[in-house]
Amino acid sequence: MQLTNTLTMKKEELVPHQPGVIKMYTCGPTVYSYAHIGNLRSYLMEDVLEKALRYEGFQVDRAMNITDVGHLTSDADTGEDKMLKGARREHKSVLELAAFYTNAFFADCEKLNIRRPDTVVPATGCIGDFIQLVSALLDKGFAYQAGGNVYFDTSKLTDYYVFGNQNAEDLAVGVREGVELDGNKRNKTDFVLWFTKSKFEDQELKWESPWGLGYPGWHIECSAISIKNLGEYLDIHCGGIDNAFPHHTNEIAQSEAYLGHPWCKYWFHVLHLNDGGGKISKSKGAKLTVSLLEEKGYNPLVYRLFCLQSHYRKPLVFSFDSLDNAASAYHKLTARVAALAKDGEPDQEAAKPWQEKFQASLANDLNTSLALTALYDMLKSDLSDATKRFLVGDFDRVLSLDLLQAAEKQNAQEPQVPEELAREIEALIEKRAQARKAKDWAAADAIRDELAARHVVLKDTPAGVQWHIEG
Repeated sequence: MQLTNTLTMKKEELVPHQPGVIKMYTCGPTVYSYAHIGNLRSYLMEDVLEKALRYEGFQVDRAMNITDVGHLTSDADTGEDKMLKGARREHKSVLELAAFYTNAFFADCEKLNIRRPDTVVPATGCIGDFIQLVSALLDKGFAYQAGGNVYFDTSKLTDYYVFGNQNAEDLAVGVREGVELDGNKRNKTDFVLWFTKSKFEDQELKWESPWGLGYPGWHIECSAISIKNLGEYLDIHCGGIDNAFPHHTNEIAQSEAYLGHPWCKYWFHVLHLNDGGGKISKSKGAKLTVSLLEEKGYNPLVYRLFCLQSHYRKPLVFSFDSLDNAASAYHKLTARVAALAKDGEPDQEAAKPWQEKFQASLANDLNTSLALTALYDMLKSDLSDATKRFLVGDFDRVLSLDLLQAAEKQNAQEPQVPEELAREIEALIEKRAQARKAKDWAAADAIRDELAARHVVLKDTPAGVQWHIEG
């Protein structure tokens, strides 16, 4: 298995600290609102990574935090707490807000077939662990107190900007444009480990600590939760690319200062989902949620297929036209699977080369587009239907598109059509689509009439043209 390591900006072979076992950490959601589909692209691709590793034969131990305290509207430790802001908006307590949106997040994940990590830990359940880690950093001389808060001292590091796409000139402040700097910091890049009551007096969640009544900074939670649940050596840390700086940079700084040795070897970052106006984000008021897609008639797994068609290291541009294309592709794919005969036994030897081709695609920096190509090529091959059905189920251990289940549902709703006839009908439908695109309405109507004469009923939907045979 080779992955692009954001730490080195190179594609590297994955060699875990413990042979055969992958320790994997995922930055979880800040649960103050519904996850938008841009957020979920990261979790979806991390899910594919975990399943691909298991397909490769690794044991995967995966942990994820839930940020229910301490994430501020600026990544520079300034501005309002996102949780507090959300609680005010919805007239709930912070913990009520967190519980509601945590459940909503995992409901969306279930719809997208995103596996829940083995260990999921809310930040509010680990306050003692955060205090212990901060105390150790103070004792080691990597932290200091100022203005009532505890800060990490980045000047103690020989290399703070550890990611290959960072430089001190561009990222020295580490804040969004227009955000005021914290005058308590010795260095611009220092970050808060623990806030006290000297700041954000209206903070709802506070705990006693050696430095006064307060609450943890955002960055400390991931280090503490990861080390506690996965040990001192982490193999893969996942997240969206916007977390690389400052969040992941700060995680590395405090974790390695605390442990005294290198912490995480591989960093897996998923690039943004964009629309016509740029990155889709909550801060822009994005309303593109899984529920909205469902309201518009889309199966959430169509969005999963849409994401799988692109590489995780490339920005993905979303439009409903693109989603329509994915919906049409999903329908055609499940129709092809539905046409496979159910009888017979799979030929395991004949299946092996296709499994190897699929596995090689995933091992090549998680190239899901190539993995889908392997699936399509396999379905077009001369393998027996039983072997094809076996491989569809095998590949779906990673793709998680519910292909066999969708095919069963389709067969229950429609009489089974021989594969050769189905291909002929699909070709005519595609020819009709091209005629309509060229505004050749007469040709398009003639094709519809030809299909109608053969008792083929067409239905234009957001998922593309659906059809069935009557009588």
